[in-house]
Amino acid sequence: MMDAAIFRTPQTIIYGRDSFGKLGEQAKLKGTKALIISDKVMDGLGYTKQCNEMLIAANLASELYLGVDSEPTDQYVQEALEMFQKRQCDLVISIGGGSCIDTAKAVAVLAANGGYIGDFMGGKKLAEQEPVPHIVIPTTAGTGSEATDVTVITNTSNDVKMMIKQPAFMPSVAIVDPVLTISSPKHVTAATGIDALSHAVEAYLSRKSHPMTDMIALSAMELIVQNIEAAYEDGENLTAREAMSLGSLQAGMAFSNASVCLVHGMSRPIGALFHVPHGYSNAMLLPAVLEFSKAACIDRLADLGRIFSPEKTNLSNEAAAELAVKAVKRLCLNMNIPNLKGWGIEESAFNQAVSKMTEDALASGSPANNPRVPNREELETLYHTCFHYQFAEKEEVQ
Repeated sequence: MMDAAIFRTPQTIIYGRDSFGKLGEQAKLKGTKALIISDKVMDGLGYTKQCNEMLIAANLASELYLGVDSEPTDQYVQEALEMFQKRQCDLVISIGGGSCIDTAKAVAVLAANGGYIGDFMGGKKLAEQEPVPHIVIPTTAGTGSEATDVTVITNTSNDVKMMIKQPAFMPSVAIVDPVLTISSPKHVTAATGIDALSHAVEAYLSRKSHPMTDMIALSAMELIVQNIEAAYEDGENLTAREAMSLGSLQAGMAFSNASVCLVHGMSRPIGALFHVPHGYSNAMLLPAVLEFSKAACIDRLADLGRIFSPEKTNLSNEAAAELAVKAVKRLCLNMNIPNLKGWGIEESAFNQAVSKMTEDALASGSPANNPRVPNREELETLYHTCFHYQFAEKEEVQ
């Protein structure tokens, strides 16, 4: 018998083509004046205007914060919170990628509980008051943040990405419309897609996984593996976009309840110190971390290998696990994911930062969920390996 497990999701999830149009009726159930948290890209695409128009049609007022730029910081959180309070809003709506969503999660909690967002890191402070209602509309597939009780905010005073997990950070409503992801360019589709795959894989490999998360993680892996390259090659392929949006949503639900592992533990310090977007840093690390972990999770990694090559019915678990690693390498190669050096990080600066990154990664707790838990020396070595990591040649996977 397994120990009691917990599975949390948003109160309401609306997904499918044109579900964006449900915003007005959902917002009307939650408040009277919304702060829309987004960025200039989403504004340029007209998505924030559409939000406003739907709110007006539902007789709701709104204000707009567009200060989010790349990875979310405590500065963005404070700016948006001040606007929320000064303009007397009672509802938060986030539209965009994970940075917009994570910023909005922090605002929704702080608006009801006060304090500094870093106070909530590591459970030092618990949100005692119900957060302000928060409606999430993701435009990538993706971070899965629309279905998690996690926010990751960079502390600008010490360059640490604060991973904060509490039930209060779970959004009230998630509206997942694959039509909105058509605007994602190829490089964003690649990075966010492999990010979603890493969420599903790490949820499945995590020491904290349980039957509910396993079921959803396996479904997410299948949806993503079967559709990610089609979405990358043809961004107008709505069938592939729909599958990726659902896979990303499922992966978010899985890892929020099973926790992430070594990839995410290593990724956050890279993002904080070298400003590599979260999706890219996860994608860069995933193949090397799977190689490092393989011996400790042969059977589960074999399930991923069989998803990549279902026609190979007679593979041993060892062969299927090896196929999984090679297939992920090939995927990164086909979708032009660079290694850390190829991203443009200066090697001497990276080497000088390895000790701090290792310390911050271990302190996050995520590496302890990995099937193979690295010690400090192994983790430092793995950072160096990832800097020069070469993805598999295409002919390695037949």
